[in-house]
Amino acid sequence: MALRNAVMAALLEGEASGYDLAKGFEASVANFWMATPQQLYRELERMESEGLVSARVVQQERRPNKRLFSLTDAGLEVLRDYVGEAPAKPPALRDELMVKVQCVDIGDVGDFEAVRASVAERFERATAKLARYRRMQERMLDGRTEDEYLATAERIGPYLTLQGGIALERANLQWSETALKRLEQRAAALAESSGG
Repeated sequence: MALRNAVMAALLEGEASGYDLAKGFEASVANFWMATPQQLYRELERMESEGLVSARVVQQERRPNKRLFSLTDAGLEVLRDYVGEAPAKPPALRDELMVKVQCVDIGDVGDFEAVRASVAERFERATAKLARYRRMQERMLDGRTEDEYLATAERIGPYLTLQGGIALERANLQWSETALKRLEQRAAALAESSGG
């Protein structure tokens, strides 16, 4: 999937500035697609030159003018084609932490404390993201049950992707908790066997 598809999906919510899109990515789309603000701005420029989005300038007092982007008919058509394509490819996993964990107990290479700290950091990040996703879920549901929300919501896609993000962070929490426990057990066993 190209970044442009995620940008067009975000623009389905309506007109937005690059700044709004960056914040929106952080708040909603980040649970399935990461992009820096610079990447978003570059992609918006390319998409505008290709006629997939249009921009209008909004004059502001005491602030720089801002450009608001919206999908064009051509952009909607490209997004429609993308959604209708063959099944999505499985995600490519490139996880630097897993490489470090793979090496943790190799004599001259492994560093239990550094790896343990990295796993603990993953645990903390997952905890924070899960809390943020839960707050987003509460705002979406607005006192309704999930079934009530899904039966009456104008769009259910954002809720379903949020559920995917919640599931991923739950898995990250479970894995990191188990990994920390096992790393501590192994470190204790190694210390004991070396007489320390």
